[in-house]
Amino acid sequence: MAQGTATMGLEAHTVFFRRMTNFILNEMPKARYSSLLNDFVESNFFVIDGDSLLVTCLCAKSFKKGQNLHFFYLVECYLVGLMRNGGQFAIVFFKDAECAYFDDPELLSLRTTLILHLQHHTSVDVQTEFSGCLSLDWKLFLEEHYPYFLIVSEEGLDDLQTCLFNILIIHSWKMGVNVVLSSGQESDTLRLYAHILESTYRCRTFSKENSTMIQSSYTSLIKHLEESRISALTPHFANLKWNDMMEEARQTMSLLQQLWPEGSDIRSVLCVTACSLSLKMYHSFLVPGHRLALEEVEDFCRLRCLCVAFQLHLGLPRRARSRVITASWTRDIDLFLKMNKWCEYFILRNLNAFGSWNLNLNHISDLYDEHLLKNIAFYYESESNQEPHLNLGDCITKDYEHLWSFVSQLVKEFDVGKSFPLRRTTSYFLRKRQSTNQEISVKEIPILSCIPMSSAVIDAFVGDVMKDLPILKSDDPVVTSLITQNKSDKLLHWQAHRLLSDEYDRVKCLFDEKSGDHRVLYFLKMTQAYQRSYGKSLESVSTKEIVTQTIQTEKNSSGANSEILQDTEPKKIRKKKKKSILKQELKEKEQWGYLSSSLKEEMKRNLNSGIQKLEDYLRSCPRDSVKFEVEMAGLTACFKAWEDHCRDKGNVSKDLSIAVQMMKRIHSLLERYSEHLEEEHQQFIAKCLEYLGFHNLATSLAPTLMTGHDKKRKTSNEYSVGIGPARFQLQHMGHHLMREERKDPDFRVQDFVPDTWQRELLDVVDNYESAVIMAPTSSGKTYISYYCMEKVLKVSDDGVVVYVAPNKALVGQVAATVLNRFTKKLPHGKALCGAFTKDYRYNVLNCQVLITEPACFEILLLSPHRQNWVKRIRYVIFDEVHYLGRETGVKFWELLLVMIRCPFLVLSATIYNPDLLTKWLQSVKQYWKQADEILEEEFVSEKKGAKRLHFLRRSWPISQSYKVRLVLCGERYNDLEKHICSVRHDDIYFDRFHPCAALTTDHIKNYGFSPDLTLTPQESIQLYDAMVQVWETWPRAQELCPEEFTLFKNKIVIKKLDARKYEENLKAELTSWIKNGKVQKVKQVLKNLSPESLSSSKYEVEMFPLLVEKLRQMDKLPALCFCFKNGDVEERARSVCTLLEKKERKSHPSTECHSCILHTDEKLKKIERTMKAQRKNIEKGLKRARRLERKLTYEVASTLKMILELPQDSTYADMNAVCSEIAMNRSSVMATLFKRVHLTRKGEELKSLAQRGIGYHHNSMYFKEREFVEILFAKGLIRVVTATGTLALGVHMPCKSVVFAQDSVYLDALNYRQMSGRAGRRGRDLMGDVYFFNIPLPKIRRLITSNVPELREQFPLSVTLVLRLMLLASTGDDPEHSKAEVLSVLKHSLLSFKQPRTTEVLKLYFLFSLQFLIKEGYLDQEGNPMKFTRLASHLHGHEPSNLVFVSFLKRGLFHNLCQPTWKGSQQFSQDVMEKLVLVLANLFGRKYIPAKFRDANLSYSQSKVILDELPEDFKAALHEYNLKVRKDFASFLLIASKSVNMRKEYQLPLSRIKFTGTESEDSQLVSHLMSCREGRGAISPFVCLSGNTNGDLLRPETINHAILRTVGVSGTQAPMMWSQKLDARGRRMLLNAYVFNFYKYGYLTGVGQNHGMSVGELLKHLKDFSLNIKDISDSLSELCEDESDNVVLAFKQLSQSFHEKLQQVQTQMYPDHLE
Repeated sequence: MAQGTATMGLEAHTVFFRRMTNFILNEMPKARYSSLLNDFVESNFFVIDGDSLLVTCLCAKSFKKGQNLHFFYLVECYLVGLMRNGGQFAIVFFKDAECAYFDDPELLSLRTTLILHLQHHTSVDVQTEFSGCLSLDWKLFLEEHYPYFLIVSEEGLDDLQTCLFNILIIHSWKMGVNVVLSSGQESDTLRLYAHILESTYRCRTFSKENSTMIQSSYTSLIKHLEESRISALTPHFANLKWNDMMEEARQTMSLLQQLWPEGSDIRSVLCVTACSLSLKMYHSFLVPGHRLALEEVEDFCRLRCLCVAFQLHLGLPRRARSRVITASWTRDIDLFLKMNKWCEYFILRNLNAFGSWNLNLNHISDLYDEHLLKNIAFYYESESNQEPHLNLGDCITKDYEHLWSFVSQLVKEFDVGKSFPLRRTTSYFLRKRQSTNQEISVKEIPILSCIPMSSAVIDAFVGDVMKDLPILKSDDPVVTSLITQNKSDKLLHWQAHRLLSDEYDRVKCLFDEKSGDHRVLYFLKMTQAYQRSYGKSLESVSTKEIVTQTIQTEKNSSGANSEILQDTEPKKIRKKKKKSILKQELKEKEQWGYLSSSLKEEMKRNLNSGIQKLEDYLRSCPRDSVKFEVEMAGLTACFKAWEDHCRDKGNVSKDLSIAVQMMKRIHSLLERYSEHLEEEHQQFIAKCLEYLGFHNLATSLAPTLMTGHDKKRKTSNEYSVGIGPARFQLQHMGHHLMREERKDPDFRVQDFVPDTWQRELLDVVDNYESAVIMAPTSSGKTYISYYCMEKVLKVSDDGVVVYVAPNKALVGQVAATVLNRFTKKLPHGKALCGAFTKDYRYNVLNCQVLITEPACFEILLLSPHRQNWVKRIRYVIFDEVHYLGRETGVKFWELLLVMIRCPFLVLSATIYNPDLLTKWLQSVKQYWKQADEILEEEFVSEKKGAKRLHFLRRSWPISQSYKVRLVLCGERYNDLEKHICSVRHDDIYFDRFHPCAALTTDHIKNYGFSPDLTLTPQESIQLYDAMVQVWETWPRAQELCPEEFTLFKNKIVIKKLDARKYEENLKAELTSWIKNGKVQKVKQVLKNLSPESLSSSKYEVEMFPLLVEKLRQMDKLPALCFCFKNGDVEERARSVCTLLEKKERKSHPSTECHSCILHTDEKLKKIERTMKAQRKNIEKGLKRARRLERKLTYEVASTLKMILELPQDSTYADMNAVCSEIAMNRSSVMATLFKRVHLTRKGEELKSLAQRGIGYHHNSMYFKEREFVEILFAKGLIRVVTATGTLALGVHMPCKSVVFAQDSVYLDALNYRQMSGRAGRRGRDLMGDVYFFNIPLPKIRRLITSNVPELREQFPLSVTLVLRLMLLASTGDDPEHSKAEVLSVLKHSLLSFKQPRTTEVLKLYFLFSLQFLIKEGYLDQEGNPMKFTRLASHLHGHEPSNLVFVSFLKRGLFHNLCQPTWKGSQQFSQDVMEKLVLVLANLFGRKYIPAKFRDANLSYSQSKVILDELPEDFKAALHEYNLKVRKDFASFLLIASKSVNMRKEYQLPLSRIKFTGTESEDSQLVSHLMSCREGRGAISPFVCLSGNTNGDLLRPETINHAILRTVGVSGTQAPMMWSQKLDARGRRMLLNAYVFNFYKYGYLTGVGQNHGMSVGELLKHLKDFSLNIKDISDSLSELCEDESDNVVLAFKQLSQSFHEKLQQVQTQMYPDHLE
């Protein structure tokens, strides 16, 4: 059957091609439209299909065929957009794909030129060796490099090429590679958005099931295309075959090389060879059918040579002004041009054979300019007979004659004539029935005059710019119309100026602390108790009571606060304290005396458990003298154990863990307690070293003891570890090596001795400075946050610290931690801690420590009537600020950093360029210093005396500093070891992954070693051994030998810093090998360090439980196992639980413990129902409620005891932790925890899994469920958690091991760093372990080697933000303060930092925004708010939909639509509601489907995938709105273009090849042909070559291609919304109808499936849409005086009905869910 399939022809495969196309079309609604590149794009290598790139740029609406230079500009702009964000990619041109262009030799030539250009002039990796997308070598490439995605076009130039693309898409899915569609992509300053079609199980299954048919259809398709090559060549070259033409071209090139040995510009060479070869071929095959005479062909070739002469001399400044000839070539010329293009192609294919010829390929991108050729042809056939004749100019004439002379010499078969006259014939080459010259209208986009405006902010920011702009007079009709603007009759009763409740007011308030209601107070008490217990579970820190200081402190010279009355303490008190200390020390020694004997016995019986107890005691013991005795006892026990062990083992391999414990004790004694060592102790230590075989070390410590002991030394060889002391310490004690720790305590820190960098942070807070803090995860940087909070809490009851967390999950954790750490008696109505997220808030404005998200903090900062609260802020702490450039934070971080005037702390795990961030923030602080000085001067003035007094009272006791420090910590507390999990023989194996195995020689050469690519000491030894093995005569082998290395030689205590310096020496040496030409040796070193085996994906699910079990056996729990799909996260947890249940049934068949949770749950439910009834009368029955709580506590205690009855191999719960919970009588806390989840949708399963010590965690869970898992994990009751990235960002869940159990597009290097950073608990684990399970090796390498994220700027302004800033400036509580904030935002964006030209563009954009807002009636000419300003501002997250919505409202369109069922009714029909949803879905529910989906012929039950267009009246209004915006925006671009550096605009953006040329002023013909100066100044000169003008800035499909590249603005900055959005090809992009269909049909599952969304994703989007409707409804109700207004009523009805539908489907999904 397979053989029969293979022989099928192309027509026989038509049905399958159609089926394949329909399958892909069916997947398109499921495509995610999201950002392709994140911060760590280096980890996400991807591939671009070269032909898709070619087709996409060819189909751009701004491009005209024949304009090569414009085409290359489009290609390079696209690639620069990828590379600007750090994209790492390769471009692949398949050999078979060339067949698709045989019908169009011009494109064939262009494709070849593109490959040559990219190879010669860019750093792009261009792959051309693959025969086809089904070839074995391509498959191997994908397996080796594992690209993040493949960019492919979903539509070709014809159906056959589309089939080729479809096969490529299907095959990519089969290989597990995601597909990104090349069309419909959009970019902004930081992001490139596109449709991503993931390689799902369904896609892979289709590909595998049809693999034979795919191979057969591909073969027949390529065969058909290759056969078409013959038919394409025959009309031009008769019987000459492909190889014949290749030989003809080669001979022509060879002949020219002989005539022109010095070489020349590729344009000249190609012109001469192509013209001569074309003339020879035309002459050879001239037949009567050819209508062009040979002389006419010669004339055309002369014009072609003249055109190239023009190109050689004229740069873009001239050519961009060329006339546009719209006439097409005659049919005969078209045929000859095809022949000419074939000749060009064959010549280009032969270029590589002439590598020794000195050809200048710089301008290979400019081989053909059809518009210029048409201009010349038009002149000589229509204008040259007019007087006077125009000369060519000397230079152009000379070059033209030069070119034609070589053509004459190459054509030996006949005489082609002389160079002049250019036209010997009179026939037309251009069709005369078409218009020929496209006139450029100067009036297309006039520069609009500005409406006069003035305010404090406007004058301060753009006053200088406005002086140079045309300003309208006050009596101008445009200005007067603003005053006399008519209002819609239907809106007369609307109070559009009325203040609206802001977003803060509309967020759900959990409780009001000022309330006197007993129920509220009871809820408040229970909530605070739970939060404190939650915080207690996160960290074992005792609660500190804060008392406000009554005496202000002064700064000492070091910057820290001096201790008050330090030397005035009475001597009696000091003596009493000293006596107390001595007494306590004696007591501790007595206690050790009691314990020592039992510990010694324990160590004698079992050294490991005894040492563990000894170290536990050391952690609890505060006195060094006692610790010294404990350490000596430990060393004695270890020595005895080693002695006994070596005697028993003899020559058998020894257990070096005992020797490690000996050396660990020796390190501790020598470094920490050296002052307690006496001679006898030193001698004993020397004896221990001697027994380990470290004679030199023993001699250096006690030389007198070692003298004359040679015989003993020989005897002691049986105890030797067999390796040198340095190698032993590095190889076996790496994670035990001591770090450089300070021993001197800091009085500001009681719990630990801070490191130097931590002390610097303490000084920062004490000096009221700001700081950028870069420190790895788990390094201790968070402590400074709590020190800062404590500092502010002590100063007053009024100051506020704001902690800005990156997400909601972290907000809850930090709030709980703060409540656990601090307690403070505050006046009534004030609270210690508050929280503010989009879902809830409490104690926001009356707390001293506010924990919030970036978006919510922005709401408070920009709220005009929260400014008095803003002035109370004393410190702001930004956590995880490396997410500044991520999608989650890009909108807010920058704005927040420039608006705050108080000191701040910026915490980050890693940023590539912290110096830039620090310098930028320092410039912002300098601005605030100047602003504060101005304010103080005003306060000092007599007129503001009272205000001055108020200011001084509210300010800091010590004025803040404006200094911004950069504080760096480069070391993690513990090392990370990486392991690859392999499946072999149905078992799990672990292979250590050396970090150097992730490197390549090219990476080391170009980028060096990444700052965070560190080696453990053991890995350093492995690297050294590999280097010695590869290069036996390595000159520095002895010098870098561990025993001879300077910092190690004869050193008893090798420290972590010593090992790090050794690592740096090895890295530097390896780098020098590459520089000195030893590349092959380095490659061998890296290969020797690389692991060999990897797991297969088919084992992923089945083997995961065994992987977890292996970790338990190796004592590597607790562990976090990361997957990236919610369903898989849950499934993995269940599979682990199933394994434990099977083990229990197998080993203990009678055990019934598994059902205990379920029985307890039934009791919990019964109790909860009773308690719910009681709470209705809680003020009357509090005692009854407390009895019920005690009963619930008893039930949970019973559950904990039942867990203890489980066999230890049947649960991962830490039994010691369970016993501790019972012993500490914490059942009441656990009862609260269990009660919070037992009625949630996942509660039952989570508790059942918790019995086994298992949990899962993802973003679709309710926060109570997530907290349940977090707390039990922290307590040790859960030790295995499967999770998505919700745990990556700051959530406090440290563990011993991290497992990457699933690959995903979301596993980029930033997430990898965040997730792997959880491994290794500070103070508990000396080593963290990271395991890769079923992650491809290329992906692992990229994750490890990618650089840290680079701080990237964004375009900081939008029209709505300008509106909000002006609203703040004009209506803020404190005008001067608000003005300073607004100017800080406008003047100090990161984009404009040290970029004065960018500042000018921002000023112009600000003016454009103001003009738009004034014309639309949002602001008056003084910048004050008008009409619906607050409504548009309230919907700020939805620009431009918010502005369009208000436009519709003001036009009365909603009043026309919202007509009740009958007159006087307040109800609206379903038809009205559906139309209203249709309009709102077009505004606020815009999700695009690829334009190609329009070709789908799919039918869905009930649901339509494509959203209908707006109703006609709304559509017309939107068109009118867009037209006004386009004109204003184009005018702004015209003005901005005048300040552009045009030199950069005349060079290609990636290759940087310049096309400036000369003016050729002596050429009259040039001046005549290129005289169009106007109408092209605001668009790229490259784009002008295709006949585009400034008018194309008004077209949505061309604006982004046309804008001058260096302006720094894109079309996305214009507040336009297209009813029919077009992609770059001009195809309409379709909107997804998910909102409309849900409202109409009222169910989720079918809608989600049809619209390509999971139920959880769909539910999230629908909730957001529901909240938008509610916000609009509430705002309209507040704005309208008439409660019976139809629009208000209609939106209320819609909001209520939509919410009810949403609640109904959720209730159906989760009937027990009561939240």
